[in-house]
Amino acid sequence: MSPERKGFGPLIVHIVEDDSAVADALALALEGMDRRSRTYPDGEAFLAGATLSSEDWVIVDLGLPGVGGTEIVRMLSLMPDAPKVLAISGKTQATLTQHLRELPDMKVLRKPLSIEAISAAFA
Repeated sequence: MSPERKGFGPLIVHIVEDDSAVADALALALEGMDRRSRTYPDGEAFLAGATLSSEDWVIVDLGLPGVGGTEIVRMLSLMPDAPKVLAISGKTQATLTQHLRELPDMKVLRKPLSIEAISAAFA
């Protein structure tokens, strides 16, 4: 049985990222860490297609077009058995600061992302 099945890590890491190159790189990095992932090109696809459990993680880009990452994080926080959330952003510090005012306790990784930073976020 894999570590994910024993409760030592996420069952699925849902990646909500509009930049397909970033989403693919994240999925490959997670695969190298023995994590299953599913990618979504935007917030709407994620909200329509994701089946979540409290053991899952969601990596969400705060700068998504349409339904934004900040809004997705708020929606997830209202779930009774919410998954863990990791926000990512390639935005300027000023824009990121604005997003974080709305999400004061949110952990955010800045792009470009490193495998070490992603691994540490899951620890």
